[in-house]
Parts: sequence; C-alpha cells; structure tokens
Amino acid sequence: MNANLKKIHVADVRLGMYVHEVCGSWMDHPFWKKTFKVSNANMLKTLQDCGIQEVWIDVSKGLDVGADAEAFSEEDEKLKVDETLLSAVKTVKKSERTVELHQELGRARMIHARAKKEVTSMFQEARMGKALQLEQAESLVEEISQSIMRNQCALLSLARLKNKDDYTYLHSVAVCALMIALGRQLGMEGDALRQAGMAGLLHDIGKIMTPEEVLNKPGSLTREEFDIMKQHPRSGWEILKIAPGVSEISLDVCLHHHERLDGKGYPEKLSGESISLFARMGAVCDVYDAITSTRCYKSGWDPAEAIRKMAEWKDGNYDESVFHAFVKTVGIYPIGTLVSLASGRLGVVADQSADSLLTPKVVVFYSGRQREHLYPEMMDLSKSLDEIAGIEKPSDWKFDPEMLQGLVQLGV
Repeated sequence: MNANLKKIHVADVRLGMYVHEVCGSWMDHPFWKKTFKVSNANMLKTLQDCGIQEVWIDVSKGLDVGADAEAFSEEDEKLKVDETLLSAVKTVKKSERTVELHQELGRARMIHARAKKEVTSMFQEARMGKALQLEQAESLVEEISQSIMRNQCALLSLARLKNKDDYTYLHSVAVCALMIALGRQLGMEGDALRQAGMAGLLHDIGKIMTPEEVLNKPGSLTREEFDIMKQHPRSGWEILKIAPGVSEISLDVCLHHHERLDGKGYPEKLSGESISLFARMGAVCDVYDAITSTRCYKSGWDPAEAIRKMAEWKDGNYDESVFHAFVKTVGIYPIGTLVSLASGRLGVVADQSADSLLTPKVVVFYSGRQREHLYPEMMDLSKSLDEIAGIEKPSDWKFDPEMLQGLVQLGV
C-alpha cells in the first residue's frame, strides 16, 4: 500500500495537487493521461465539471488535502471493494453449459472472425450514409447467443483480443456477447436476450461520426473535443432511428449507455429509475470492455483489476443489482487474469469453477520465487490446498498477453 495516495472528492481538489488516478472510465472524462498535476484554473474547472466524483491524489508529488476534507486510504478502499465483490458472489447462479470450454473455442473463434468482418462492413456502410440492413446482424446475434448458451467463457475469452485499429468494431461484438451473458444471469431468455445482444452490437455505432483525430487522440482532450466525443450516443440514435427494424431497446441503449444513476452522465443527464434496465446493463458492459482494451492512448487493465476498479466506482455510476449480476457473469477473476498463488507460483485463469467464483481453474506455468517457467499444469483451485494470493500485472513480469491467452487455450 502507498501511504502517499489518498482518495478525495473532486470538489476538494485544489491547484497544485497531483492526480494519480481519475476514478472513472476514460470514456467519461477528458483526462486520458493517468497522472497529471492540476496546474491551472481551466484544468481544475474541467475536472470538477466533467461528472467524475472522486480522484486519487499523490501527496508526495503535490499538495495534500485540506484538514476539513474527507480522504480515504488505499487500505480503506481495498476493504470496501472486497466487501462489494464478496457480497456480489454470496449466491451464484451456476453457469449452465452444454459443452466444455475446449469444445466451444473452435466455434467461438469462427463466430468472432465472422463478427469482425460483418460489423466492420455494417459500420463502414453506415459511415457512407447507407441505411443499415439488419438481417445479417440478427443472424450474427443469434450465433453469438447460441455460443454463449453452450459455454459463455469461450466467446468472452476471445472478446478481449482486439487492437487499436479494430477496437470500435470488436468492442461492439464484445458488448453484444457481454449483454447476452449478463441477461442470462438476470434471468432473461428468448427474445429479451436477442434484444439485449442487438443493443450491445449497435450501441456505439455513433462513433463512426466522431472525427478520427478526436476518437484516437493520444493525449488528453480539450473541453471542446470532449464535447464532440460526447455526441456519439445521439449520433448513433440518429443513424438507428431511420433504419428499418431497429427496436426501441436498441435505440434506448445507444442513446443512454453513458447515463449515470446520479444524473451526471450524458447526453440527457437521466437519473435513477428513468434509466431503463437495458441501458443500465449497457453501461456496465460498455465500461468493462472499454477499460480492459488497449487503445492508442491507454493500455487496457487486467480483467480482475477492471472488476475491482468498477466496484470502487459503482456508487452513482451503476445499478448495484446489475453490477452484482455482472460480477457473477465474468467472475471476480475473469478468464485471462494473471494471479499469484500462496505457493509462490503464477497462473492464468482458464475457466470458472462450478463451485465458487473465488476458486477458478488456473494454468500454473511460472515460479515466482525461482523466476523460471514451469511445465504448464491445469489446477482446479476448488479442489486444491493452494489458493489465490493476489492479482498480478503481466507487464510487471514481462509476460506477453498473447502468450497468456495461448496458455488459456492450452489449459482447456
């Protein structure tokens, strides 16, 4: 724990403070650099007006918080996050799977490849002003839905594989799959699941109208650029409302997936019950995939770290019941998470255990003590005396994310 880090309310930020982290998805504020000094009044006003509620400051690099302001330590926040996540998984609906992960991965790869091709084509045609033709999209959503039904872990594990060039398209595919999986956890079935999937597939189509120099700017956005970025939900709604066959659910999720329960979202500043269940689902799925994806301006977070960050931000942002269901959907340690074990070994999560989200199946492949690779071994922690000691960052160990993905597939 770093004693120099303090979490404070944005209203208590002063000039001269050093922001270590902004507490929110980088799609909800213009500060895309992780750390920065609040060096002028314009920067301070932008930070206080953008809708973010809290930030972490580093008092060793800038001013401390005033004596009358509330501040929280890393230990305080860790305990709160642990409590939230444990509360979320007290009762877990077992994932119904008709096939094992290794049996579904091949089909999931083909669906993923087809999805990338078809969504790219659909978005490019919309960019040229052509009306959307949803027949192929409906067929694609049905295929994705069937894969999720057979074994949701297969397609969700592939959904993270995207680069900055195909992010917009594969982000839509990932959110489609996440919406269907989350819908199942919430008890949806049949047409409701298909509607959720289609809404996820189309939710970000408005980004085709966002100028490339804003969408992929490698640094912080100006206030004017951030206002342009925030237009994409309405731009998408304008595209979808003239397309034949687009449902009200897809229109709603497209327009409202950046709304917040506390009314500080955009574009309409809706709050509380005025935000539909599908839009609340879209908000959680959109943020999770965004912050676990590497962009030209920011490296993606590890899946387990992303879940913990979202748990930290949840107040005012997400519907608690929807967020709890999402944690149950992807796990506290989602597939692809690098973990250290009590034995000193490192492993990558390859599947969820049927017994508990706290004891996933991992591929153990490295000795943290000897700093050497081991012969990969699949271990079900629900049946082992070993246990997870912590979450690790692949970059700290110089592990290639693609290598870890390969171990996941090797393990199954």
